[in-house]
Amino acid sequence: MPINQAPFPATRFRRTRADAARRSMVRETGLCTSDLIWPLFVMEGEGDRHAVPSMPGVERMSIDLVVKAATQAHSLGIPAICLFPYVDPALKTELCEEAWNPDNLSNRATKAIKDAVPEIVVMTDVALDPYNSNGHDGIVRGGEIMNDESVAALVKMALAQAGAGADILGPSDMMDGRIGAMRAALEAEGFQNTAIMSYAAKYASAFYGPFRDAVGASGALKGDKKTYQMDPANKNEALRLVERDLSEGADMVMVKPGMPYLDICRLVKDRFHAPTFAYQVSGEYAMLMAAAQNGWLDGEAVMLESLLAFKRAGCDGVLTYFAPRVAKILAG
Repeated sequence: MPINQAPFPATRFRRTRADAARRSMVRETGLCTSDLIWPLFVMEGEGDRHAVPSMPGVERMSIDLVVKAATQAHSLGIPAICLFPYVDPALKTELCEEAWNPDNLSNRATKAIKDAVPEIVVMTDVALDPYNSNGHDGIVRGGEIMNDESVAALVKMALAQAGAGADILGPSDMMDGRIGAMRAALEAEGFQNTAIMSYAAKYASAFYGPFRDAVGASGALKGDKKTYQMDPANKNEALRLVERDLSEGADMVMVKPGMPYLDICRLVKDRFHAPTFAYQVSGEYAMLMAAAQNGWLDGEAVMLESLLAFKRAGCDGVLTYFAPRVAKILAG
């Protein structure tokens, strides 16, 4: 309905922008530390860290250092971390058996973190690409990604992660039917409190390149992921996918990538009123960092502005590599 307001000069919008105190009084959106989830890359070794060249400031870390990072996150008030493994290429196979090994890298890291910092929420990635010699999120046969066979493998992977102590599972594979299959298996095996944050609207995006470098999947990938990840041109399909995943038992949903898809975040939140998250992906992070390092942008300002945009678009939280920097700033 029309908004009735007095004409100028009775209405001057600049009155409420005149100083910091008044601006804070009328601010519609806020950013706080509890909005942050920090993605961490874990690798084998002890006391080891390797920089990810395409993601300045981001490192792969051995389990002991990931535990220290999780402890730091907890001390900063960051509620959750999300683990992504850098898997030894010798363990990658076409059937991805290492994905549901109870003692694989990701599961050992989860156990170590929960032992050291039981209060922090550990989220894990449920997808086969770190373990797949073909680099895909599903099992490949004759050049085709097999949906139902992949779902069966993902269910085993989900149960292994829940058994290791994961609090939230993040199915990022985009296979049809995987949320319902995982939820049924979790309930049957006594993991009723293990939550699912579904990558419900994950697009076949060009913004994932640095992430694939970080987990060692770039060289292994054969072809592309367009037969199972979403077409960037579609928005109604995203709503259908979110509705399906919620109906199958997802507790939370995610849009990925983030900044180029804020319209999708807004649509999802307005339509379903469900807990809605976005992933500020590696390519988004790399762009902002590169511009800041070249002096083209104020790095701290654009970092905070970009995250505020997620909140304004309706997100309840954001997976972001900026998490510890932002938490320190917000702590004053």
